[in-house]
Amino acid sequence: MSQSSRPMIQFDRVCKNYGNFSALKDVSFAVRQGEVTCILGDNGAGKSTLISIIAGLHGHDQGTYAVDGSAMRFTSPREALDLGIAAVYQTLALVPLMSIWRNFFLGSELTRGAGPFRRLDVAAMWTQTDEALRRMGINVSDLEQPVGTLSGGQRQVVAIARAIHFGARVLILDEPTAALGVTQSGIVLRYIAQAAREHGIGVIFITHNPHHAYMVGDHFMVLARGEVELDAPRAELSLDNLMFHMAGGAGLNALQHELGRMDQTATAAH
Repeated sequence: MSQSSRPMIQFDRVCKNYGNFSALKDVSFAVRQGEVTCILGDNGAGKSTLISIIAGLHGHDQGTYAVDGSAMRFTSPREALDLGIAAVYQTLALVPLMSIWRNFFLGSELTRGAGPFRRLDVAAMWTQTDEALRRMGINVSDLEQPVGTLSGGQRQVVAIARAIHFGARVLILDEPTAALGVTQSGIVLRYIAQAAREHGIGVIFITHNPHHAYMVGDHFMVLARGEVELDAPRAELSLDNLMFHMAGGAGLNALQHELGRMDQTATAAH
């Protein structure tokens, strides 16, 4: 259940074109605090373009992109980050050979002292990393171990905890379970739900897996060729219906009807 009636992020008939190609066409949806909004679609559906606009990598061409009710047109990811909009991509931006705590503060290192006496505040970064991970329910025995020694699911959770620690209010997760097995996917899905329910984050979960989406989602949008195929809250949607739209919806019905006619033709010919 959302904790705020006003959307944190709202798209109203947003379009994005690359030359004569429409990557997004009249896309409208909203993200609310404390909810997981799942965006599904096959390759080429427009998910990556959508992420790029939300995170400030690219601007939109038409329509309105509003944050907390104010229309925005970001020119860089830093502008989105300053408003608490953070993306965790499949690559995670983690350095495998560096320790967990160093990865946690990568690019945002804490220092103490001044001038030539300025140095890394290792103790503070170690303590804050430990506290942030524990708040997410993650107990790591040794923060000095290379982050590459963690499982895929654990690395995803570290990246999620890092984004929340540095002020993310809206968290975009790009296919976080795509390369994971069942057990590791379960770990990530648990923390996705926790980020929304316990930390009040507005989560945008990008995935092509309707089963994973339905386990944690509060609202669902299916993209097909840059257009909205489905936009519905959980209360109005079953898993079977979500899978139907993900598989092609009306187009699938038309194909089934066409194939049925082909069967009838083949039977009549015999």
